[in-house]
Amino acid sequence: MPTPPCPCGLPEPYEECCGRFHAGAAAAPSAEALMRSRYSAFVKGGTGYLLRTWHPRTRPARLELDPGMRWTGLEILETADGSAFHATGIVTFRASYRGGSLHERSRFERVDGAWVYVDGEFLG
Repeated sequence: MPTPPCPCGLPEPYEECCGRFHAGAAAAPSAEALMRSRYSAFVKGGTGYLLRTWHPRTRPARLELDPGMRWTGLEILETADGSAFHATGIVTFRASYRGGSLHERSRFERVDGAWVYVDGEFLG
């Protein structure tokens, strides 16, 4: 039986894709990779990972995910900077869920060499 692809939309199995970031075996190498891994964490209910990868300046004290939320897909629409050669990056995406979608432009920064989510602007 074939292994299903990662929830982030890339064809690799979860363990080889976002799962290694969630387990702490590696750090996301780009803002887009962090965006994808954070989406997968929302799918899997990984609040610890979401909080760890949130910028200390904007991180909430607690995070409670809606257990009834069913995420159904991620589409990366645009990226700006966010590579190994940048200190900041922007990822525009659409995350679909049962009953609708979330369209956001997210900002990322490096803190101690690791990419973290800063904040996002909802686009509709």
